[in-house]
Amino acid sequence: MNPSPSPERSPVLVTGSAGRIGRAVVAGLLAAGRPVRGLDRVPTPGGVPHRVAGLEDETALREMMGEAGALVHLAATPQDADFEQCLVPDNVTALRRVMEAASEAGIRRWVLASSIQVNFRQSREGPWPVRVTDGMTPLRWYAATKVMMEAAGYSYARDHGLEVVAVRFGWCPRDAGQVAEIEGEPIAQDTYLSAGDAGRLVAAAVEVPMAAGFHVVFATSRPMGRTVFDLEPTRLLTGWEPLDSWPSGGVGLLE
Repeated sequence: MNPSPSPERSPVLVTGSAGRIGRAVVAGLLAAGRPVRGLDRVPTPGGVPHRVAGLEDETALREMMGEAGALVHLAATPQDADFEQCLVPDNVTALRRVMEAASEAGIRRWVLASSIQVNFRQSREGPWPVRVTDGMTPLRWYAATKVMMEAAGYSYARDHGLEVVAVRFGWCPRDAGQVAEIEGEPIAQDTYLSAGDAGRLVAAAVEVPMAAGFHVVFATSRPMGRTVFDLEPTRLLTGWEPLDSWPSGGVGLLE
């Protein structure tokens, strides 16, 4: 199948638009000239059109999908949390709702937020760099939900001829405590992802012409020492190059 661009100038629906990466992605898309619609449980800052709703609100979800030409799915419970009360409803059940609604709305370009935690053990033990073709070595249940998300994305891409990109995001710190953790661990600095680099990458993944199919890429900023994750497939697919390195690119703007 020939590569096809995502629909020009149509809005991009960003789920989880009020979160740390969500705000960065909204900014990156707007900088690229793409209109954005946000969907989150809390208001999305910055004046972009948005709806305050959870992903369990299937009416809101389908209405927002109906206005969109591309999907960026970021909404999830981050890190390990109560499996039955948080991870299953937020990272599994809601994922199914999002994918079904996007498929029914005819949205062809999906960007899905995966995590470097699906390769966590190799990232810490080697061999380096970790490549997208290496087997997964996930860290506990949160990472397992991301493995499932990638598997579902692959299935939808193959079954419906979609353009699906799973981005294995590096560590984009959400608060001062996480900044302190990264400061204390050199390998964490090598797997850091700035807000600016995250926003630019997702904008590129939404905009670039792409063949139908399922694509996996890593996203980290420029490493300080060791190259832990292979970014060459990211460059080849999207043309994106990281501009920042620890601690530049937005750490000082944490809310």
